[in-house]
Amino acid sequence: MKKRFKQKRLVGSLRLYADWPIILSVYLTLVAIGICFVNRDAGAIAVIADIIYIIIALIIRFANKSTIAGDLVNFATSFGQVQKGLLKGLPLPYALLDDSGRFIWCNNEFCLLIGRDVPFGRSITSIVPELTKDKLPKEKENITMSFSIEGRDFKADIRCTSMANMGRESLIIDDENFTGSLITVFLFDETEVNDLKRINEEQKNVCGYIYLDNYDEVMENVEEVRRSLLTALIDRKIKKYFADYDAVVKNTEKDRYFITMKRIHFDRLLENRFDILEDVKTVKIGNEMSVTLSMGFGMEGRSLADDAEYARSAIDLALGRGGDQAVVKAADKTTYYGGKSQQIEKNTRVKARVKAHALGELIEQKERVFCMGHQITDIDTFGAAVGIYRATRQLDRKCHIVINTVTQSIRSFVDAFSEDPDYEPDMFVTSAEALQMADSDTSVLVVVDTNKPSITECPELLRKLRTIVVLDHHRVGTETIENATLSYIEPFASSACEMVAEILQYISDSIRIKSIEADSLYAGIMIDTNNFMAKAGVRTFEAAAFLRRSGADITRVRKLFRNDIDSYKARAEIVQRAELYLGRYAVSAYDGNTLASPTVVGSQAANELLNINSVKASFVLTEYQGRIYISARSIDEVNVQMIMERLGGGGHMNIAGAQLSDVTLEGAKEKLEQIIDDMEKEGALA
Repeated sequence: MKKRFKQKRLVGSLRLYADWPIILSVYLTLVAIGICFVNRDAGAIAVIADIIYIIIALIIRFANKSTIAGDLVNFATSFGQVQKGLLKGLPLPYALLDDSGRFIWCNNEFCLLIGRDVPFGRSITSIVPELTKDKLPKEKENITMSFSIEGRDFKADIRCTSMANMGRESLIIDDENFTGSLITVFLFDETEVNDLKRINEEQKNVCGYIYLDNYDEVMENVEEVRRSLLTALIDRKIKKYFADYDAVVKNTEKDRYFITMKRIHFDRLLENRFDILEDVKTVKIGNEMSVTLSMGFGMEGRSLADDAEYARSAIDLALGRGGDQAVVKAADKTTYYGGKSQQIEKNTRVKARVKAHALGELIEQKERVFCMGHQITDIDTFGAAVGIYRATRQLDRKCHIVINTVTQSIRSFVDAFSEDPDYEPDMFVTSAEALQMADSDTSVLVVVDTNKPSITECPELLRKLRTIVVLDHHRVGTETIENATLSYIEPFASSACEMVAEILQYISDSIRIKSIEADSLYAGIMIDTNNFMAKAGVRTFEAAAFLRRSGADITRVRKLFRNDIDSYKARAEIVQRAELYLGRYAVSAYDGNTLASPTVVGSQAANELLNINSVKASFVLTEYQGRIYISARSIDEVNVQMIMERLGGGGHMNIAGAQLSDVTLEGAKEKLEQIIDDMEKEGALA
């Protein structure tokens, strides 16, 4: 202890008080010298007395210096016992750590709260594993963290204070070597608060809607005497299922239900991943077609009305994505369940006729039409845009197709239109030109082959024009074009060209489609159906027949599709590089910056990989201009659209894709494989 206090120096008035005997010694020495001049004998006595005094003063000043400093510190410590006692009994849990995270001191409440005595010198990591040494705050830092100890929830306020500052601010001692830091920990028990929060969350209501997707179609295929029984069986199946979740189910129409339940029971429903979607398909009573459901649920709104509105949006999403699935919408998140089966194609074309008439009226109200699709325009987007051009010209209005980059896949088609004198030079325009020409009062925008605003050729055009029409065959995702004047989205359609071909038949009775236009539309259907081998329904062949009658030539289209030798070699190399992930997913990565149209080559290679035995789905990743493009394909066992949605993309059950930024080709491949692993564990791909 004495050695330790030799490093201390008294400061302030205490230092002056300690130095006073030395000052007095100087004074007495001067007095003794003065007495010598008056009387030599008296002066000798005074000098001797002065020397004795100086010796005693020096002994007191220097020999007992550390003892005096120690006594002062002990006094301060004794005085601090009152404060220490107050802290010890303070109801707020409080502890002191050294800069390595070891306990120096803690009060009674801290020990009581964590349920154990804390031996000094023990690391806090042994009690709170999350609080490692590298996570401790540095000088003048404050951190807050939450953790659990033996089933109780705590929040800790942790602060770091420099000991050097404490030494400099002392009024008693001065220590240049007084370094290091102290870490204070304030502990708050939040167990009861969190329990109340959890109970409050569990008791919140969740609203939902249930629609029978194909009620009319199923009933048409059942004998009339059995229809009421089938309806009763479906109704009983639904209500009995949700009764296990303490839900209230109410029929609003013959094929629609409103449902509400507590959040705690809804969480169990989420864990079971809405298995009613598959269970209801087992209801059979002479019906060849299985019944499918669409469900939309809303939660986490500020009020019950908000939850109901979220549920309404969710059911619209489920229906827009083709049905047979559940959509859960919260304030900031939308989750999809199911949707593993093929969409049911509707044989009636009433909806197409209604949409065609509505589109015709919108075009006639404006002077100019702009048509655009997604970025890196493919032949389906191009063919659909050409179809809209023909409809617009039939109604005697100007039309401009927005294309920023003419890729190799559409170059031959674009050149054919550009060289034909029957078409205006401004038939094809860039985004910049379109923005200059567009006027909100006199222009209408038609978006084809996509419903995502972020991937359109010109997102600014969406914000500039008020009259917007969306024609798409992809499932609706979380991101969609909002406030569209007219929206026609049919996920069961094979392609945007098929939808536009149907619309053209109702736009005008006297419409005449030129051969080059029919070729473009026919080519779009061929590409998206992989030569009519995938997702080709009755209406697909009817649209193709209409285009053939209008002058489409299969041989001419096939010649336009021929690739150059480099693209053909690249496709073969992509197939050669493919690896079987988990033994059933073909994955291949390729740098497509040397190709003129890498995304087309990637999609062609993905189709080729499906011809390999045991392959359930194929994924081709192509790097092009700083972005990673993923083409996903399957036959019938895996819904690749669900996989691509988790990567921010979309599409159909058998044909889908995604675009990734700020990631390497290898990083994108690892991300894809991780998503496949996660979905396999969840059972989402079964």
